[in-house]
Amino acid sequence: MFTGLIEHTGKVLAVETGGMTRLEVETPGLAEQVSLGESIAVNGVCLTVESAVEGVVVFNAMQETLRRTALGELEVGSVVNLERALALGERLGGHLVQGHVDGVGRVLEVRSEGDAEIWAFAAPGSVLRYTVEKGSICVDGISLTVVSVEDGDDEGRFTVSVLPQTREATNLGHLYGGARVNLEADVMGKYAERLLGPRLSGAYSGEERP
Repeated sequence: MFTGLIEHTGKVLAVETGGMTRLEVETPGLAEQVSLGESIAVNGVCLTVESAVEGVVVFNAMQETLRRTALGELEVGSVVNLERALALGERLGGHLVQGHVDGVGRVLEVRSEGDAEIWAFAAPGSVLRYTVEKGSICVDGISLTVVSVEDGDDEGRFTVSVLPQTREATNLGHLYGGARVNLEADVMGKYAERLLGPRLSGAYSGEERP
């Protein structure tokens, strides 16, 4: 479990494809702290540490992970967001993030609003159904507050407000129009739908719909 508060950024040093894709990420501030087998969110995707030596952390990503996320588009020089798993007893400054990507979106536009920026992202309906104004969403592992939501048949859009410190501490400053990003909706909405869906659809025999 993660919080969406990015602890470090790293630079991709190597991408080796095969049965598994091997990612080498240079991140001196983090590499000295992690241990083998530890879970780290890489652009919001929960990956396992294979090795951590001399400022470089190595991860392996399965083909299923690459199909469902934007990690397959990483290349040498890409900047990625990194967060270690939440330890019990620590403050939950963002929101509950699982590191399980629900869909891939893309950057539509960025505009200034005072000292902040408003970022607009295209997103599939499978993500937007759990996206609400003033709620939380995870973009490339970053916990952000939703400003607005516009639904579409297959694809819609949402906007978030980004503070200068968030932009500087993450990979947002390295993204461009059309860049694909990993999206994870708030897990609370998914569980609520799973639990309440049968009741709301009248699937429980002998019970009336509310």
